[in-house]
Amino acid sequence: MLKDKIMTNKTLWERYKQYLCICPSIGLTLDISRMNFPADYLARMEPEIQKAYSAMEALEAGAIANPDENRMVGHYWLRSPDLAPTSEIRQEIKDTIAAIKSFAFSVHAGKIYPRKRARFTHVLSIGIGGSALGPQFIADAFGTKSDKMKPCFIDNTDPDGIDRVLAEIGDNLDNTLTIVISKSGGTVETRNGMLEVASAYRKAGLSFERHAVAVTGVGSKLYNISKSGGWLAIFPMWDWIGGRTSIMSAVGLLPAAIQGVSIEGLLKGAALCDEITRGKETRSNPSALLALAWYHATNGRGAKDMVILPYKDRLMLFPKYLQQLVMESLGKEQDLSGRVVNQGIAVYGNKGTTDQHAYVQQLREGVNNFFATFIGVLYDHDEPSLEVDPGVTSGDYLNAYLLGTRNALYDNGRESVTIMIERIDPQSIGALIALYERAVGFYATLVNINAYHQPGVEAGKKMAGAVIALQGKILAHLRKNPGASFTAEEVAKAIDAEDSVETVYIILDHASVNQDHRVQKMPTALVFDSRYMIRDLS
Repeated sequence: MLKDKIMTNKTLWERYKQYLCICPSIGLTLDISRMNFPADYLARMEPEIQKAYSAMEALEAGAIANPDENRMVGHYWLRSPDLAPTSEIRQEIKDTIAAIKSFAFSVHAGKIYPRKRARFTHVLSIGIGGSALGPQFIADAFGTKSDKMKPCFIDNTDPDGIDRVLAEIGDNLDNTLTIVISKSGGTVETRNGMLEVASAYRKAGLSFERHAVAVTGVGSKLYNISKSGGWLAIFPMWDWIGGRTSIMSAVGLLPAAIQGVSIEGLLKGAALCDEITRGKETRSNPSALLALAWYHATNGRGAKDMVILPYKDRLMLFPKYLQQLVMESLGKEQDLSGRVVNQGIAVYGNKGTTDQHAYVQQLREGVNNFFATFIGVLYDHDEPSLEVDPGVTSGDYLNAYLLGTRNALYDNGRESVTIMIERIDPQSIGALIALYERAVGFYATLVNINAYHQPGVEAGKKMAGAVIALQGKILAHLRKNPGASFTAEEVAKAIDAEDSVETVYIILDHASVNQDHRVQKMPTALVFDSRYMIRDLS
């Protein structure tokens, strides 16, 4: 038995040496050896991954990569502007990066300042989805007590959540610079956050406009509001950048620069990773190997979930960031031929070693419906480490838990990928982001889908709008009948919404526990017979 184990370990070592992809220019290694693909797998998939290289090459050259919206997809140009297909785009990118650096310098130097304080000390970003997840990840990854400005975020239309952020800012509202991020300017959650924050400034006797910056498309609703309102600055969002790949645009770079993060490092790391992952030698292309590992694990049909396990606190938000990047890009009902394929890979994750005390029990012994990605960081921290046991530091334990969990999963037939980076710095994080961006693009070609549109998200927005319209009809009916009470079914019938009684019932319940609409609920023994009316506040 012991001999078999030794032979297994020797085989694993040989397999590790065979498949380890080493990328010294970005301080990153990718190990796919613990994905149990057969010896001929990469050779068999070579024609398909070559197609992915060609598709990516066309995308970077300016092809219409998103036919649904008839637009190019150019997030790779953001870190290599000279690759952009037109001189206008090249110059816009360079000018925007220069403007971000200049603006951040002026804010830090006190040349751009609030009206009642000497300088700004806090920055509040308002956005949602890709306009929030990327900036939040960057802020958390690099946040220290030495930040030039303290970052805060509003990324939802939850009034209580907005209240919590404003309470955290407290008396610092006057020295808080607010960035509103929305390409169209019509994103409801971002608009609501902007309105709530603007109201808070006014209540404090402050001018919101003299504290506000916009990141938006030229000519958008937000652009017009900020232009006419005399906001401090407006930075562009372009139609060839999608939200989930916007982190290297003003969406991510502006908040990062204002916080004090080196945006040059982020851009350099991404550019270096792009150089490596443009290579068509698959064994030395980490993004291609990552995509092929996903394809093997999921049978090209999303058959297993992707569990992201970063063993570093500063990478805690990376799984959340990847959820959108991977799931919004790959979760599609139809392929490029119009066939119903219901593609996608579910992503979830937690930081190590927190996961040791959370869901690793199920990962090792429960349903085998996942593959894991371990992300480790070799460099512990800047200070000499305390020995928590003789000759052992806390960082040694962190590394041991990564390796131990990896072994424990493999011993029980669970597959995993391991990514190791040398240290957490802007260049390595830029490279890590670029690694996954290109892997998503490669995988999308392997399964023949459009990674750059999001019809499901748009459908949800439209349905939310329909619910708001239905609420308007409900409240109008109650107001037209003061003093009268109705069940949800009676309201639905009266407004010709009998096929939406469930929604009517939930809307009424929500309205009744908040004072905004003056709806009163009269409970009954049978909860669905409860009656609703407009309160008389006279």
